[in-house]
Amino acid sequence: MIALQIKSMKQFMNQLLAADTFDPFLLEEAVIGTASTFTIDGHVNREFYGDTQEPPQYEFRPWRELKGLCFDLIKGKHTPLFFRFVFHLMPEKAAALLEKEHCDVESSQIKALVLNIRYDGSRAVLTTGTAFHTFLLSKEPDAIWDRALCRYLDAKGIAYEEL
Repeated sequence: MIALQIKSMKQFMNQLLAADTFDPFLLEEAVIGTASTFTIDGHVNREFYGDTQEPPQYEFRPWRELKGLCFDLIKGKHTPLFFRFVFHLMPEKAAALLEKEHCDVESSQIKALVLNIRYDGSRAVLTTGTAFHTFLLSKEPDAIWDRALCRYLDAKGIAYEEL
């Protein structure tokens, strides 16, 4: 697990809410504090689709489907008081990453590669995490995810410093 502080909030917010930078993620939860506090539960309600439609393939909604709503909640004259996003790297991308890096843990044992984004009114901090289906001694998936996220942010031009 690593924590990364964002150096340029304006550039980061553009990447988060307007660009496709975070589209490879699913949204587990969003909490946005402005004039009111808004909470978005990213879980898919499969009952909504009934028997006539095929439900989405994921447990959570893709970020690309909800970022416009989050953008609408955040934009305005005032800076948000805070926000928190909990993302999961799409399962097929997580499995491909672990396979590419020759991870010693099978991807089926990993529930999610998680990215938490927290803004406290003055700074944004990104924190990585790995959720497993069961307890594992290996920390290799964590290290792979940490390195991969740093490479990804570097490639997208998002400046950060490790805390």
